[in-house]
Amino acid sequence: MTTTTPSAPLSTALDAATVVDATAELLAEHYVFPEVAAELAALLRRRSAAGAYPTQSAAELAEAVTADLRSLNGDLHLRLKHHEEPVSSGQGEALMAEMRRKFDASLGGVPRVELLEGGVALLEIAPAMFPVDWAAEPLAAALTLVAPAPALVLDLRRNTGGDPETVAFICAYLLDGRTHLNTLLKRQGEVAEQFWTPSHVPGARFGGSKPLYVLTSGATFSGGEELAYDLQQLGRAQIVGETTGGGAHPRKGWTVHPHLEASVPVARAVNPVSGTNWEGVGVRPDVPCDADEALDRALALARARLAESDAV
Repeated sequence: MTTTTPSAPLSTALDAATVVDATAELLAEHYVFPEVAAELAALLRRRSAAGAYPTQSAAELAEAVTADLRSLNGDLHLRLKHHEEPVSSGQGEALMAEMRRKFDASLGGVPRVELLEGGVALLEIAPAMFPVDWAAEPLAAALTLVAPAPALVLDLRRNTGGDPETVAFICAYLLDGRTHLNTLLKRQGEVAEQFWTPSHVPGARFGGSKPLYVLTSGATFSGGEELAYDLQQLGRAQIVGETTGGGAHPRKGWTVHPHLEASVPVARAVNPVSGTNWEGVGVRPDVPCDADEALDRALALARARLAESDAV
């Protein structure tokens, strides 16, 4: 996620019309779907001219504008985001500092690594796919630790997004050979970036043949969804749990008021297997169940699979 900010500090006074107009301009210039952008920008301006937006509360303005932004196609990455603490021209630094605190509080995004009964390993990646230059070391350690296990459960139920490079890094431990995972297309349909598993990773790989199960919930979102979707489309893993949130468009952010950030998706993901992505529909589990039952279901599947292998 990339956030850009203006160089000059913004006034803390709330001028709803100015905020809405700035948001509409950013939308028209950057949103990945230009036709939708034009419709939404016009909608925001009509609503603003009609006095439909709150003028006293930044939080209420953000809620109202976000509802209109999502009214055409339900894009959950498209929003006017409210920040409780003021964010000035240094917003990018503030957001990175917040992300770093979450990184440090979650053991680098790997809060749980455990060997369960029957030899099945459990690895939780949460609350996010942190930037790979931060997360490579803890992820490599955790993935190397579980590599000898005969089966692996990957828990993404609390993962709400992050860096596609980190997704590719993780997938490299779970697949054999260099693999194309995802392509990002810009609003003009041009290729913005392709993501492949790296040819080398530090430590040992779990590999591409042993049983792998991925746990999801309705809260699993964005980058967390991509990891589940990529592995599912490649036929590498069974997804166990709930349908995920349905956000597949990478976004950038612009400060339009010290408490408000316009979040605008600037590309769309295209999976090389499906030719599409999980936007609006989520990643649908192979084994549907409540999120709090997903671990037990996955463990039962893993142990049954291992028992079959032992019987051969």
